[in-house]
Amino acid sequence: MAVKIKICGLTNMADAAAAVEAGADAVGFVFHTKSPRCAEKTTVRAIVGALPPFVVPVGVFVNEDAKVIRDVMDYCGLAVAQLHGDETASFCETLGRPVLKAIRLKDRRSFLALAEFQGRAGVRGFLMDAFSPEAYGGTGQLADWSLAAEAASAATILLAGGLTHKNVSDAIRQVRPYGVDVSSGVEASHGKKDHEKLRAFVQAVRLVSS
Repeated sequence: MAVKIKICGLTNMADAAAAVEAGADAVGFVFHTKSPRCAEKTTVRAIVGALPPFVVPVGVFVNEDAKVIRDVMDYCGLAVAQLHGDETASFCETLGRPVLKAIRLKDRRSFLALAEFQGRAGVRGFLMDAFSPEAYGGTGQLADWSLAAEAASAATILLAGGLTHKNVSDAIRQVRPYGVDVSSGVEASHGKKDHEKLRAFVQAVRLVSS
């Protein structure tokens, strides 16, 4: 099965259109105000309204109130909530929306979180990201691929963390993820995509996983 591709950190219509044209399976929008990629709700709503039917729009939230998440998702038309903070398994269950739970891989103890969330209502899969004490994501740091490969053998995961068109092929061969997620690796600057890098990233994934 072809590896799925999510382009995250989108903030404008032109970049979203480029992601779709390149062949992205999902597009992500950050609603964490401390992120340099934080998107405007009205912009996201317009982008989602223009998406073709089989491109999945994802909202990225960090330690946000459940009602706020539901309201933003409903307003923007988002299909999945990517929870990138310290949310609990019970929070995911009560959210009432499909959840992609991010786990920042620090060491083998990170698998305790995987076990806690797996099988909980609403949790459809996991995003494996690099651990950083400074930020919840989008750091451009590489995740631990060995740990991620172990996780991929037991759960549905998207691999994130420092991926670019130059290393994503090796990452897929080693980790065997369900999908890959890229943000900073296809940027010209924070919140603005480099369309050439974006196309090269998608092409690299397709060549190794088709």
